Amino acid sequence: MTEVTSLHPSSLSRGTLLAGCLAVCLAQMAIAMPAVLNGLFQTDLHPIGSQLTWISDAILLPVTVLELTFGVLGDLFGRKRLLVGGTTLIAVGEIVSASAGGVHGLWLGQAITGLGAAAVFPTSLAMIAAGTHTVRERARGISVWAAALSTGGFVAPVVAGITSGNGSWRTAFVVAVVLAALSTLVSLALAKNSSAPEGRSLDWGGQVTILIGLFALLYAVIQGQSDGWGAPSVIVAFVVAAVFLVLFVVAEARARAPMLRLDLFRSRPFTVASIIAVVGMFSFLGTAYAISIRLGPIQHQTPLRAAAAFVMINGLALVMTPLTSRLLERVNPRWLLGGGLLLIAAGDFIAAGLDVRDTALTSLVLPLVLLGLGFALTVSSITATAVNTVPNHYAGMASASTSLLRDLGFTLGPAIIGAIALSSAASTFTTNLATSALAPQVRAAATAVAQEGGPLAINSVPPASPPGQAASIAVDALGNGYSIGFLVCGIAALLCSLLAVTALRGGRGNTQVTEDSLAEDTALTPQHVQL
Repeated sequence: MTEVTSLHPSSLSRGTLLAGCLAVCLAQMAIAMPAVLNGLFQTDLHPIGSQLTWISDAILLPVTVLELTFGVLGDLFGRKRLLVGGTTLIAVGEIVSASAGGVHGLWLGQAITGLGAAAVFPTSLAMIAAGTHTVRERARGISVWAAALSTGGFVAPVVAGITSGNGSWRTAFVVAVVLAALSTLVSLALAKNSSAPEGRSLDWGGQVTILIGLFALLYAVIQGQSDGWGAPSVIVAFVVAAVFLVLFVVAEARARAPMLRLDLFRSRPFTVASIIAVVGMFSFLGTAYAISIRLGPIQHQTPLRAAAAFVMINGLALVMTPLTSRLLERVNPRWLLGGGLLLIAAGDFIAAGLDVRDTALTSLVLPLVLLGLGFALTVSSITATAVNTVPNHYAGMASASTSLLRDLGFTLGPAIIGAIALSSAASTFTTNLATSALAPQVRAAATAVAQEGGPLAINSVPPASPPGQAASIAVDALGNGYSIGFLVCGIAALLCSLLAVTALRGGRGNTQVTEDSLAEDTALTPQHVQL
């Protein structure tokens, strides 16, 4: 293979688009899989405290803290290598997950899978952004990429629901291994390599500080729900997070070739999109996580029935791809973002009012449809707004930062909503149990189980056992707790909607690239393409 440098940017090939979309679909499928299997994890592995939350966040944590680093590596050494390496790591991680003998082995497998997903998300988007050079091409490319991401969320519950019919969660991970191998082969055969090494370096100071800072922040948020927000380890983690995130800003301001150019945030659209990426995606995945807990550990519905809910959410984004592409070309992103987030907020407020004992999926149809429509509009608009406001040779940096912020929101969603819901449920359960008419020995047994695993543990023990007789009290407490979680997500989405409408002003030209501006940028900075 020989490396050719050209002043004329290369166009996006169909093989590259296919490889990038298949890889991001795989990565999103891997992230979405645990949500559908939460009920089986609770029954089979008996996680306590925050252990169930960590199963979902074990994959999201490396995705969040390493996406900027992988964005740099792709720009420096070629994006095709990272795409292939990322899908390979996903295969390895899913093999470890499928063979896990307990919660800790599952954490390890999901963490390895997260390493692969961290490479795939920014790399696949950067490959598409680098190969599109007009407003129409960029809109179509991003819409297809976003649809592939949503398809992963669509495929995950279908795979998990069908394969777990025998009560086992392991087969779902085996299917993911097969799909990861297929994605790797497609990337090797069809993807065209690209890179943008000018002005990029490994920036060790930035990489180390953001890795430690984000890890400490997420650790504190997740562990706060089980250890207590005043626990020394949680307080220390918050302090470490604050210190190292400040050090990251200092490091990037001084670096000759920063992994994230801070002056990108001088662009109002980029800054607004960044804020909405965190808070808006926190709202979306926090809602999806609350729905998964409602259907799984609380109501004990089968994974296949839970899958139907997630198919509805993500399937709408796939169906809407042609419409979303046209809207990105013709409508100001402020209205797309504002409208999408308003739909998510409406779905949350409706879900908050549902009776936790109502197991009919028809009750969830309206909030799920609103959530799916809102996500379809929001994720495409965020991505387009952030990527289109920077020069084309910063496509890798913008893609990595957008992916990081989006996945930071994804990671915070289950962590914060889980903490809020379970803390509220534990308090309500303790109060209601103490005033219940249950026999003293039953209350004592239920209290002992709740102290170890909370109301979810009470709801999972055999109903005929002494602590199991308090299950109805636990269900009511959990319903109240997760209703509060839905409300928090709805308020967050509503605030983001108002921010989008009020802060993203001006016409499409202010937030989307033009052919002339892209031509000027790419003429100044050559793209390096391996043939």
